[in-house]
Amino acid sequence: MSDPNAGGTSETASQKSTKDGSLPTGSSPQLPEMQQEAEEEAKQQLSAHMSYKYEELRSRASVSPGLDIPEDLLHLSHSFGFDSRRRANLGVLDDSTLIFIAGNLMVLLDVHAQEQRFLRSSGGGGIGAIAVHPSREFFAVAEKGTSPDIIVYEYPSLRPGRILRGGTRHRYSCVSFNHDGSLLASVGGEPDFLLTLWDWRREEVQSFQATSQEVHRVSFSHYDQELLTTAGCRHINFWKLSTTFTGFKLEKLAGHFGNSVASDIEGVLELPDGEVVSGTEWGNLLLWDGNSIKAEICCKDGRSCHSGTAQPFALEGGKLLTFGSDGAVRSWDFERISSFTCDGGGSRLEVEPINELVVGRHVCLSSVVKSSLPGSSVWFAQDSNGGIWNLDLSFSPSAADPRRLLSCPSGPIKGLDVSKTSHLMATTALDCSVRVFDLLAKREVTSSCFNQGGTALSWAPLTVNQKGGLLVTGFEDGVVRLLELRADSGVSAEEHTRLHLKQALKPHSAAVTAVAFQPDGHILATGSEDQTVFFFTVGEACHPLGFIHVPGPVQALEWSPDSHLPQNGRRLLILCRSGHALEVESPDLEAERSPQSFHLPELPRRCFGFSSITSRMKRPAGTSRPQTERMKIRREEVEKQEGEKPQPPGPLLCGFYSEPGQFWLSMGGFDSGYLYHCKFSEDQSEEPCRRQDEPFDFLLVSGADDDPICSMTFSSSRQLLLCGMHSGTIRVYPLRPGDLAPADMQAYWALSVHDNHYGHLRHIRCSFDDLFVLTAGDDGNIFSFSRVPPEESQRGLQRQRARIPSPRQAYQETESSAVDIQDPEAFSLEAAKQKQDQDLLRRKADQKAAQTRIQLAELREKFKLVLAENQHLPERVRLTPEELNPLLYEKAKRMTAERVMKVRQQMAKEQERCSMALRKLQEWSKSSSEALSVITVVGVRSGIRVSTYHVSANTEHRPHRRASATEAPPDSEEPEADPADSAATQEAAEKQVPRPPVPPPPRVRGRGQDTVRLRKVAERAERVRATMERRRQEWARLYAEKPQEDFEDPLDVLEIQEAKKNIGDVIVVKPPTMCAEGKKEEWNAWEEKIIQQKSEMNRRITNLRDAKIRLVSWLSAQAKRLQKIHHGLGTDLRRSPPPLPSMSPEEMPERKLQCSSATLDGYRAPTRRAGTEQEVPPGADSSLKAEEKDKQERNERTLSLSASSELREEEQLTPLEKELQQEEEIRRLHQQDTLLQQMESSISRFDSELLLLRQQKVRLDIHLKQADLHLLTLFQETVILGSFEEREASLQEKLNRIVEERRSIEFQLQGYSEQLKQRRRVIEELQEDEEALAADFQASVAENHHYEDLLTKIFKKKAARKKKEKRAGSPSEEDSDDSLEDWDGCIDSDMEEEDGSSVDDKVCPTGCDPDLFRKILQLRERRWDLEEMLVEAGKSADALKKESDGLITKGKVLKSSQQRIEEEVELINKDKLQKMKQVEVVVPFRLHQIQFLSNGSVPSDLSEALVLDKSEMDRLRRRVQQLQVEKEAEEGRLLQAQRQRSRLIRENKEMTVRLQELEKQCNELMMLKYGRLLDVEALLSMSGQKKLDKLKEEKLLLEAEHAKELKRWKAKVEEARHALWDATEQNTGVLRSTVHLTDQKKELRSKLSSRQKNMDKLQFQDHRRLEDREDIRKLQELVQAQEQQAQALLRRIHLLSSKEGCVLPPETTRLPPLAPAHGPLPSTRGRPLRGHDD
Repeated sequence: MSDPNAGGTSETASQKSTKDGSLPTGSSPQLPEMQQEAEEEAKQQLSAHMSYKYEELRSRASVSPGLDIPEDLLHLSHSFGFDSRRRANLGVLDDSTLIFIAGNLMVLLDVHAQEQRFLRSSGGGGIGAIAVHPSREFFAVAEKGTSPDIIVYEYPSLRPGRILRGGTRHRYSCVSFNHDGSLLASVGGEPDFLLTLWDWRREEVQSFQATSQEVHRVSFSHYDQELLTTAGCRHINFWKLSTTFTGFKLEKLAGHFGNSVASDIEGVLELPDGEVVSGTEWGNLLLWDGNSIKAEICCKDGRSCHSGTAQPFALEGGKLLTFGSDGAVRSWDFERISSFTCDGGGSRLEVEPINELVVGRHVCLSSVVKSSLPGSSVWFAQDSNGGIWNLDLSFSPSAADPRRLLSCPSGPIKGLDVSKTSHLMATTALDCSVRVFDLLAKREVTSSCFNQGGTALSWAPLTVNQKGGLLVTGFEDGVVRLLELRADSGVSAEEHTRLHLKQALKPHSAAVTAVAFQPDGHILATGSEDQTVFFFTVGEACHPLGFIHVPGPVQALEWSPDSHLPQNGRRLLILCRSGHALEVESPDLEAERSPQSFHLPELPRRCFGFSSITSRMKRPAGTSRPQTERMKIRREEVEKQEGEKPQPPGPLLCGFYSEPGQFWLSMGGFDSGYLYHCKFSEDQSEEPCRRQDEPFDFLLVSGADDDPICSMTFSSSRQLLLCGMHSGTIRVYPLRPGDLAPADMQAYWALSVHDNHYGHLRHIRCSFDDLFVLTAGDDGNIFSFSRVPPEESQRGLQRQRARIPSPRQAYQETESSAVDIQDPEAFSLEAAKQKQDQDLLRRKADQKAAQTRIQLAELREKFKLVLAENQHLPERVRLTPEELNPLLYEKAKRMTAERVMKVRQQMAKEQERCSMALRKLQEWSKSSSEALSVITVVGVRSGIRVSTYHVSANTEHRPHRRASATEAPPDSEEPEADPADSAATQEAAEKQVPRPPVPPPPRVRGRGQDTVRLRKVAERAERVRATMERRRQEWARLYAEKPQEDFEDPLDVLEIQEAKKNIGDVIVVKPPTMCAEGKKEEWNAWEEKIIQQKSEMNRRITNLRDAKIRLVSWLSAQAKRLQKIHHGLGTDLRRSPPPLPSMSPEEMPERKLQCSSATLDGYRAPTRRAGTEQEVPPGADSSLKAEEKDKQERNERTLSLSASSELREEEQLTPLEKELQQEEEIRRLHQQDTLLQQMESSISRFDSELLLLRQQKVRLDIHLKQADLHLLTLFQETVILGSFEEREASLQEKLNRIVEERRSIEFQLQGYSEQLKQRRRVIEELQEDEEALAADFQASVAENHHYEDLLTKIFKKKAARKKKEKRAGSPSEEDSDDSLEDWDGCIDSDMEEEDGSSVDDKVCPTGCDPDLFRKILQLRERRWDLEEMLVEAGKSADALKKESDGLITKGKVLKSSQQRIEEEVELINKDKLQKMKQVEVVVPFRLHQIQFLSNGSVPSDLSEALVLDKSEMDRLRRRVQQLQVEKEAEEGRLLQAQRQRSRLIRENKEMTVRLQELEKQCNELMMLKYGRLLDVEALLSMSGQKKLDKLKEEKLLLEAEHAKELKRWKAKVEEARHALWDATEQNTGVLRSTVHLTDQKKELRSKLSSRQKNMDKLQFQDHRRLEDREDIRKLQELVQAQEQQAQALLRRIHLLSSKEGCVLPPETTRLPPLAPAHGPLPSTRGRPLRGHDD
């Protein structure tokens, strides 16, 4: 809102600040005695010079170019919300006006009239904080965004007075004025947290300082203007404002909590004595003295001052006032607090409050501000739970009660919907409230609170409730409530309207996230975070139908529109937050339901699982391509990147139906920035959770990569698509008639409304007549926008109010309020039904259990009778217990096994411990006894015996290992050094090598008197020198890369050397270096190989022994089966089995270590007898044998008795029984034959396997014997090598020492080489300086100068300085002469005088310029300095050269010593090899391998024979063929290399000729330009002519000035061209408007005349006639207004025609009609205007 009288001068004071936050000279802080005068002067300056225009500053709606949507599409009507959870979001401007932040707006609320005024933010990024000036004449608005501003507005004019820029990067967190209002402090948010002190009247930064944590509060002291306090997240800082000569300076003192717990501090209060009181999170107060806590203030007995966060806010009347999040305001005795003295750290001050005011229940105070009336005790309080309170803190008996001035939702708005018949809006939020607002009256109609927060809301359609007052609301605990909006009977609807609870249901176990009515009103669907959707039938009450499960938490529900009914019927689109979309058919109301559950598994459905394509998708370059082309591009891109792993989809935010089976989705996260067009697949066989479906089309949403669409809605006419963005912005997209979605999402209308950081716009709705647009966000703000300007809206709707549904007749008498569900843990519908079914099942189970017990008792009695009858039967037909009840017997066995298993589990640990101890003992016994380690397997019938090898684990028989252990050096046990470690050790050794001291390069002792005049020349010379140095380095690099004349490829050299060594097909192999350690390692490898082979054979023999054990066990089992078969056969029919084998002790030696129960008993018995001192009787063994014999006799007697009984029974058998007995005998004979055949085959198979294993063992014995012979050879070689080991070790030690010394010398030589290079560079630089000095002399003395010879002599005169006395040990004169001779190029011979005549250099010659003479003397002094430095550099270079020569000589000596030692080592190796060749080696041969024959027979002496490997002979034959191939390949390579060499020689010659030509051309150009050959570097480094340089500089300045002037004139020409074009377009538009207005005037006149004639003929009633007359009067006023507008346009045309420039002639074509200037025409009560075609 701007003031039309705002000043037109928009002068902005420049911001003057330095890097350290200080002001320039002259801007020192005001002294206390000068503050009043400076404030008056600043006010005078403000009113006279400074003002801004609000309309130019405020942010506006953005409209895409070419979009036919007006900028003022939406007009802000009212703000129904309040961001109550924002810190310090309340200010007082006067006794009736409050100011607070609402999203991107500043709201000025008149608390008496309840009217609002608004100020928009300037940047559109939101508002961070506000502060009111102490005089109430200004208020500061600190914004958010990129480099936000602080705007200081005047009040009540609301003109922007000052703009403060550059205080932070992204947002301001808090601002505050000081006590007199001269300074403003601001604190930025993340990432800089910058504290800035402003002189806001001058728009200047006084000082700034960065902090490291989030600051919640900044406050100036009311008693000392130099003290400042900031507090925030776990910190508090105390600042002192000091004055320096450059301005203000902030000094920080960080607060230390000491023994107290660090707390977030929301409020602080400065006390008169300099102390500070701050609040805490736990409700107590902290008293700060300096930067430490003096005391913690609490109530008696350690009770906290407040429940929750506490904040001090005022000091009045000797009382300290505090408030807390518990909704209470308390006053404390300040005198007692200020007089408290602490004894030590961590003191606690217990004080009881003097007065207390409890504002109300569920009140959470976060900030308070005092009324602007002087002497008033009224304060305004901000309630974080949604409201503003008026508090009287006088604490007197007559004080007024707290009064709520504003009530609104708190926290994010979770549900919003509008009435279908009236301008009513309903919302619900997490503050447990449901509110209804009147959009026309701009007030809250009614509200209701519940025990849980609201999460979803929907207004029922008229088909459900004809009154239009039914609301369905979902809550956090899964409860769905049906609320009916109506007025109480007998009272005014405007005053007593309430929400009556009609029904409460709990279909879900988690928060309800979506509710949706079927368009015909028959079914209600609810979705929840518990991944279910519940359906209800709708009537007088809602009855549950059932529910379905979905793959994720439900985000939204949408029923298919009526246009889809003919094809698919009514369907429900379910959008899940996990990216799944489901389409289910409407449940059949007549179908039968399951009585056990509400689940509807048979409900037809289709699923779509969103698969991200953003990572593979190429965004279209333009929006003008057709849709098919875009899809073609996307498919090609997807095919190219098939291998890429798809990104997981982001959360699904919203969507809507497009066509049957197709829908649009908006995704968040990684997939934001697009609208995806999806459809359900025909293949629905895959599980919904595993589906991966891709959209078939997409729309790129411009500017939405990080700002996805959160909500969408269509206008009633479907001409506009309104979108709510994640950043709190409203976007409007135009729709073409008949389109279900925009053709593209590039052009739009946008307006920032809610907070851009946390005000995500979740809900956007249009009223039933599209007159209002409603938005609600997560910041708690609710805005209503009107589609028409506020003035016209008020005129058109001033006599209307939102219609409240009327109450039903006798409602209170006939119907009572429904029962609400208060318990959050109450059962849901499904859980209640399941519990009911479970209770019923439990009752039935109890009844059945009782009946079962009775039946068991009866069965038990029957079983006893059966047992008695069985006992009376004969024995042959009597049933055994197992046969009598097999199920019971099996159960008993199973129970016994379970008990045994349980006991085993309990004793498992003890069993494992005992088993481990026994196993260790057995292993120790096996290793200690050789007899136990050898196993012999004996054949069953063959008698073959195969024994295992004895493998000893100890190393007693390994002499080489003992020798290596004794002969190894002490450090031999250390691991082998890693190459990297050795390299690091070498580097460390190199670092320890002392380097010679490097003397610093000599410095030029300049005089410093003539530097100003030669500055430009020196700069240019420096640039030239840098260029030349860069070029020189490039040439050096190129020359370094250039190969030398005799360069050879290292690879070729190696190949040649290899070929020379291997010439003649005989590879000359260098004898390997052999040592005792290598032979020992070989010995170990062979021994390990022998042990490995023996172990493998032992394993096979042991496996065969185990197979024999299994065979013996199997044969025993088969013998028992055969014995059972023999019981049913006669003696003559029985066949004896083969003899059963047994395991001999040598086959199982480990049995000696096993102990059985009998062994343990035998061990325990002697122990007991020894303990009781009883002796064993001599006949104990015989008695045991007698007992065993008695047992066998009893068994035989039993068998004979059974046989005799069987014979007796056979005599009594019937024929049928005899026949059955014969059949049984035949079956038994077959079983006997089969068993005997199996036993024979098993025994034969075992014997054959044992025979095969013995043959393999014999072959292995042969190989092992050969290995033993090889070990004997290795032992002899080890003894030989051991004799050379000591001598070889000493030589190797010497060799290592020499190598180390050579490495050290090479390292020192490298350092000396670098120093010599440095000296050479210094000498070259000095020579260059000397040449430049000579060039400067030549430039100063012209060629034909009169005193040229004299000045030259003076300049070249030798130095006459006194030489320093030589010190002892300094180099002799001969050495210096030698050094001068070595560096004869360092001093130019031109410096010496040509003749011996003396020149007087004391007096300037007559006629010579004195300045020139002085300059020559200065140049000579500099030349002498350069000569001295050249001599010194030469001496130091000589010294380095001598030292390096000495090191080179020493290195040569060491090299010769190294060669000598290496030769000795080589001789030792030859001796070792010679002795090792004398060792005899045993090689076994077979006869067919011997081809050394004499007269066809093998000679007795084979000493002359040659032993050769056959594979080696084959290799040599193949080698001959390979060499032939290699020869041909080498010949080809040689031919190719010769060709390449010829080509390179030719190119080299050509390049040489080319270089000569270029050099000749360069010389010719130099002769042409300079007349002689010059050194280019010296020429470029010489100083130029002063006049020429000056002219060049003037030329450059003039060129820059002319370029600026030309650019300025071009801009003026462009502006003039644009102005001409604008004037032409404006003139053309005026002409079109004139023509259109003329046509409208004629039409209106004809309409008016015809209507007057008709009105004379017709007879109407009085009230109809009066309305027509009123319409006629309005039309007449409209005609007059248009006539005035036409006259004004004509005058404007005339004025434009009189100006310079051409005016376009009017077009001959008919112009389009001009839109009415004053909005829509007045209503004609349904009668169309005749003749108006448009």
